[in-house]
Amino acid sequence: MSPSNLGARALCVLGLVSAWQIAAAQAVSNTSLNAQLLVAARQSDVAAVQQALERGAAVDSRNRLGKTVLMIAAEKGQLPIVAAALKAGADVNIPSLERVTPLMAASFGGHATLVRDLLEAGAKTDPVDRMQKPAVVYAAGQGHAEVVRLLLDKGVSADAVYENQLTALMWAAGAGSVPTVRLLLARGARPDLRDDRGLTALEMARQAGHVEVVGLLGAH
Repeated sequence: MSPSNLGARALCVLGLVSAWQIAAAQAVSNTSLNAQLLVAARQSDVAAVQQALERGAAVDSRNRLGKTVLMIAAEKGQLPIVAAALKAGADVNIPSLERVTPLMAASFGGHATLVRDLLEAGAKTDPVDRMQKPAVVYAAGQGHAEVVRLLLDKGVSADAVYENQLTALMWAAGAGSVPTVRLLLARGARPDLRDDRGLTALEMARQAGHVEVVGLLGAH
């Protein structure tokens, strides 16, 4: 092989090494940016989240619990971070390892505006977590009537039956939430349904000592 050919081969090899080094550096950089993004979300640092996204962090990157920046923000009710994630194209339906979705997290926290934004961005209402609970159960069980209303408006059935034959009305009755119970009844929830123990929403409210809810359900 001539010296010129040897030189060309060396340059080619150097080029390949250089390309590999660049790719490796970019991979490390991206991993670092993704970590920075998730830390910023956990710290509710809106500016840092936006900066990480602008620098190329993957908006759907996940931490060791499987939570995305959108999920973390939904748990905290951080509207600005949710808005930034959605603008960056975040997948609104990626669940955590516990199969909790951003919509479930926002519903549990009673973050009605955030729930509305997620629904408008395409969040699905039917997924369930590892305990077989959907978003409406998260909301009803915490007595978040406005969130329940948003989910019902999106097509969730008022008298759907979930794990252990429980309904959203039963969860709301057990929580003692008069506004949520009243809403569900107005939307057609059946108070006569029984769970796998044979209990109705009325009986659950009575056992829990929620007198006002007992009166409300007793009138139906």
